[in-house]
Amino acid sequence: MRVNVTVNGRPESVDDVWEGESLLYVLRERMGLPGSKNACEQGECGSCTVYLDGTPVCSCLVAAGQVEGREVRTVEGLAGGEKLDPVQEAFVECGAVQCGFCTPGLVVQAHALIESVPDPSDAEIREALAGNLCRCTGYEKILDAVRLAASRKAAL
Repeated sequence: MRVNVTVNGRPESVDDVWEGESLLYVLRERMGLPGSKNACEQGECGSCTVYLDGTPVCSCLVAAGQVEGREVRTVEGLAGGEKLDPVQEAFVECGAVQCGFCTPGLVVQAHALIESVPDPSDAEIREALAGNLCRCTGYEKILDAVRLAASRKAAL
């Protein structure tokens, strides 16, 4: 089947998609967007989080056919060309990136949080990121990055 979808603001068509193929697979393997990571394939780790019609979802749980006519925004789509989004900048600046496997999903989820709650409390940050697992950082630097990004976005 052919899937027509808007990805990061651009209309795309993907041919020969089989009904059981995940959005994650299509993004990574067919569209060359490797930002979203394939870790658990069960929606437990959050490494594959993308926006689907403005809502963060685990792309490993979304069948590619479900995105027909819809809009997907990946971690690659947060940046404005060569300029990183403030959340991406904050993750780098705060050292919240170690192995990098969880980072794309955390960045997308943190971005969504700051869009809906411009000045989140630590409890709100922890709640929003609860579905994203990291095995390297201990989360403190991630929390620092979200706080920094929120303060910078508020200053804009």
